[in-house]
Amino acid sequence: MVPRCQVEVLYFAKSAEITGLRSETISVPQEIKAVQLWNEIETRHPGKDMNEAEEKPKDIIKFTAEKLSVDEVSQLVTSPLCGAISLFVGTTRNNFEGKKVISLEYEAYLPMAENEVRKICSNLRQKWPVKHIAVFHRLGLVPVSEASVIIAVSSAHRAASLEAVSYAIDTLKANVPIWKKEMYEEASSSWKRNKECFWATSD
Repeated sequence: MVPRCQVEVLYFAKSAEITGLRSETISVPQEIKAVQLWNEIETRHPGKDMNEAEEKPKDIIKFTAEKLSVDEVSQLVTSPLCGAISLFVGTTRNNFEGKKVISLEYEAYLPMAENEVRKICSNLRQKWPVKHIAVFHRLGLVPVSEASVIIAVSSAHRAASLEAVSYAIDTLKANVPIWKKEMYEEASSSWKRNKECFWATSD
């Protein structure tokens, strides 16, 4: 008779989600190998693929006059299949070329803006193995220190999401039809274009 022992198996993240357990005790041969233990776990949970859970990639795009939440956007791209979530958060700063800025005002041509952001998401997926993408941009007045744009990307490993987020914000500034007006303390204002815009011309 083969000597047996009790092994406590702990489940985290994806495996906990798939099995619906945080731990269980399994009786196994004393000299069991890791691959045999894994097979035993899969046998105890038939029909559940422990290596890969079905989860369709999501592209979430939103233009809104409401205040943006970093936590909300981050949660939208969270996945048990991913070990990294990279974020870019653009906020209103309180100065520009010696002038005190009190707020920014954003305006966009929504049909074209949404289409261009969808193109950005498609390009990200062609260039990097990313899972979920969220691009939120605020419209209207954005006070100092509040977020005007949040981009979040999840991926299995950090390099992909970090590079994808950097590409996304650079391309958004260059291609998406969004206009920005800076409101100054001295009751003046100025519409600005992003220097990266493809339609911008040299002075």
